[in-house]
Amino acid sequence: MRGAPGPASGAQRSAAGGMAWRALRLLPRGVAALPGPSPAGRSYAKKAVMKMKGKGTPAEAPKGPDVCKDPVLLTTHAMGVNIYKEGPEVALKPDSEYPEWLFQMYIGPPKKLNELDPETHKYWRTLRKINLKQRNRVGKIWAL
Repeated sequence: MRGAPGPASGAQRSAAGGMAWRALRLLPRGVAALPGPSPAGRSYAKKAVMKMKGKGTPAEAPKGPDVCKDPVLLTTHAMGVNIYKEGPEVALKPDSEYPEWLFQMYIGPPKKLNELDPETHKYWRTLRKINLKQRNRVGKIWAL
């Protein structure tokens, strides 16, 4: 298209860019020229307003969830398991409705290395974890 405005030619771009750089060289060091009027006579960014700690009204502590203390409800429902904001808590089913492996799971504190069988994957994972912790502890001592 003949009359449509297009990008400037290479000579026009370099001439315009050269003039801008020459104009910037005339300004004092650290001052950048911005097109249009500058706010309050400054040519740098406005300082961020920081909130002062300890001033104003005290912040309220976040409230935790409501704790249910009803023994009947605690023994018949799984409290805090419902994924919806509204609605009843999930009712517990009879033991026969759950798989057998659920009641055979170990839910106590983690077993120590000497209580585990060396032929199991859990033994070697625990051994690696202990060695990593010890190596990190020694590395911190040597870093001092």
